[in-house]
Amino acid sequence: GLDCLILPGGFSYGDYLRPGAIARFSPVMGAVEQFAAQGGLVIGICNGFQILCEAGLLPGVLLRNRQLQFRCQWVHLRVEHMAPFTWACQPGQVLRVPISHGDGNYYVDPETLAEMERNRQVLFRYCTSGGELTPEANPNGSLENIAGVTNREGNVLGMMPHPERCCEEVLGGTDGLFIFQSIVQYVAGRIPVPPTG
Repeated sequence: GLDCLILPGGFSYGDYLRPGAIARFSPVMGAVEQFAAQGGLVIGICNGFQILCEAGLLPGVLLRNRQLQFRCQWVHLRVEHMAPFTWACQPGQVLRVPISHGDGNYYVDPETLAEMERNRQVLFRYCTSGGELTPEANPNGSLENIAGVTNREGNVLGMMPHPERCCEEVLGGTDGLFIFQSIVQYVAGRIPVPPTG
């Protein structure tokens, strides 16, 4: 009866060994993997992204930030493609979302990156407020300014920024709502409308 699973941020198992490495073996991950394999929507935010990578549900790995500093700040994200998680957005739209991480430097080998680009798996990139991809807009050194990626099928998303931390004006912004509204709109569109009369 679930439409979407969310693996939230935090410090699972104290981030011992490396972020997400131990959580990947948590008993619940078997159910998460099965849910994703059946086409269910899964979103991993920050530590959740790290766990999904460690579990092999997403390509790549999250390394220490290039500056070797914990970064807690607002960033801009450019929406690269349409997906269940960007249904309420437009390609090229810029969102303002906070980050809070020490291990958000996304890396993948060149061959895998090329395949991901062909499959439109890079969903978000760090950018300027005007949507430009610059080194200065990249808060952690992520390869190609990558801030969020999906699996090949497009139903699993991992992103380092925290959309849940910007869903009300009192929190400083509401652009995070685009992500959650996208999920709701996508799921609602897949649910058959009951016959009338």
